[in-house]
Amino acid sequence: MPKIKNHAPEEYYHIYNRGMQKQPIFETDKDRLRFLFLLLVFQGKNSIKNISREIKQNVQSSTLHINPELEKDILQNRTVELISFCLMLNHFHLQVLEKTEGGISKYMQRVLTAYTKYFNVKYQRSGHLLQGSYKSVLIEDDLQLMHVSVYIHKNPNELKGWKGKEDKYPWSSFQDYISLNRFGKLLSTGIVLDRYDNNKKAILYRNFVETSPAKEEL
Repeated sequence: MPKIKNHAPEEYYHIYNRGMQKQPIFETDKDRLRFLFLLLVFQGKNSIKNISREIKQNVQSSTLHINPELEKDILQNRTVELISFCLMLNHFHLQVLEKTEGGISKYMQRVLTAYTKYFNVKYQRSGHLLQGSYKSVLIEDDLQLMHVSVYIHKNPNELKGWKGKEDKYPWSSFQDYISLNRFGKLLSTGIVLDRYDNNKKAILYRNFVETSPAKEEL
């Protein structure tokens, strides 16, 4: 599939990248929480002067509780919408809608720059964390939109002990589709779920994921 970098407003994209030489980019759950926090809050134009302080205030144990005022600011100035995600050991996958011109490029620059700086300081390393620039693939129709979400949500099946348990993997948005959405309006599950025109959207989507081919075949 072609790699797209000239994103266009109101288009959907599959974004992904991995660590340099396939090295881990997450060592602990705190690292994953940090990355997830950045994915959520940088959807808006808002600047955050002290990210560490904001994370301390918004992270409790292994969950995120975004301050309502911060959430309101993000939603009012949104440049992208996060649709789905999966954080693995040495790579990540995102499904993103561009809302304003240049939104995805700026979004990814902010997320990856902030996370790399954090990771390098924490683990006393330097240089690039990720394998070149992020990869971006245009999603051309509704069918591809659905299958990309399945591909992302099936990613954990390659991890030991997680095959067939992808719905319980905490670092994926799958559980937010089939149960309570942990992140509310900051995770736009309706873009996919609203393809189902009835009141059993979560059940139908779960069945669609579970009966779709293995991740490698999608």
